[in-house]
Amino acid sequence: MVTNDVVTLSMHIPDNYLSPSTGLVFTVIMIPIWGLCLKYVMTHANHERMAYLGAGAAFSFLIMMFNVPCPGGTTAHAVGGSLIAILLGPQYATVAVSVALLLQALLFGDGGLITYGANCFNMAFVLPFVAYGLYTLLKKALDSGWKERVASFIGAYVGITLAAFCVALELGVQPVLFRDAAGQALYFPYPVTVSVPAMLIPHLLMASIIEGLVTVVVVEFVRRTAPEIVAGVAKPAAGGKAAKGLRTPVWIGLGLLAVISPIGLLATGSAYGEWGAEEFKEATGLSYVPDQIAHGFSWNALLPDYSLQGLPDWAGYILSAVIGIAVMTIVFRLLSLAVKDASASKGTKATTA
Repeated sequence: MVTNDVVTLSMHIPDNYLSPSTGLVFTVIMIPIWGLCLKYVMTHANHERMAYLGAGAAFSFLIMMFNVPCPGGTTAHAVGGSLIAILLGPQYATVAVSVALLLQALLFGDGGLITYGANCFNMAFVLPFVAYGLYTLLKKALDSGWKERVASFIGAYVGITLAAFCVALELGVQPVLFRDAAGQALYFPYPVTVSVPAMLIPHLLMASIIEGLVTVVVVEFVRRTAPEIVAGVAKPAAGGKAAKGLRTPVWIGLGLLAVISPIGLLATGSAYGEWGAEEFKEATGLSYVPDQIAHGFSWNALLPDYSLQGLPDWAGYILSAVIGIAVMTIVFRLLSLAVKDASASKGTKATTA
């Protein structure tokens, strides 16, 4: 994005930057994807994998709080979807990242409700499925040695880059499709000639590299300590000691991420695509504020921008991180109960037969 100030570049599209009809299209696209992925998870998961799915969702939520400086005075963040996809499978990643994005939108105002379907399409569908697909293909094509690491890095790098490209296209077509009688954009005002480089350059040079490196490091650690967790690897007997022994470092790691989450505050500036109507002209250099950005839908989040009135910014960030971990734990514990009930039901039917 070309602006006069430092901005934060994010793949979270807020409300009023896409038309409601655009948001509806992506929600309709995502409904069968959510349904199929959730059905797959509930059919194939066990208690152990559900526990790690909750940890993966919490990790995705936390890693998106860490903005990093990028060339051109912008910042960006990793998503963690490729990591979950490689460890558990892309269907698990879709469920985990979708829950994380919903929590961010509802409680923290990070991303939008109308644009939730589009955000999930980009970060919870395109990213993990592309990353996992490339990872699987490269594992077969590359020679032995570093092929696992190279496949993980390239899959993650391309996955998040392609997701960023989708964001750029979705934003960039808005001024072409939706204008008022005076010819002014109603929603996001910049064409693809601006949105594509604004999204791709910081990701190609920074965010995608971070996504790749994080994926390689964590996958390698899990592969060495509990290989049965990795998608496609033969599993030992249920309740294996390796998997249970990994739980403690996983939760310690999430706790450490929560404590150091205020590092994300070091990336200062107004968030890309999240300017209020009062700062829009100054931040963008435009002579007008798009009508729907000025007067469109708004949601009063409980902890907007991961902050709470009366608390220092760093304390609000840590509180938000802790809430995120707690909510993810509760959500996936409940899903785990459903998996248990389904398993018991199957066993009952088999016994009856």
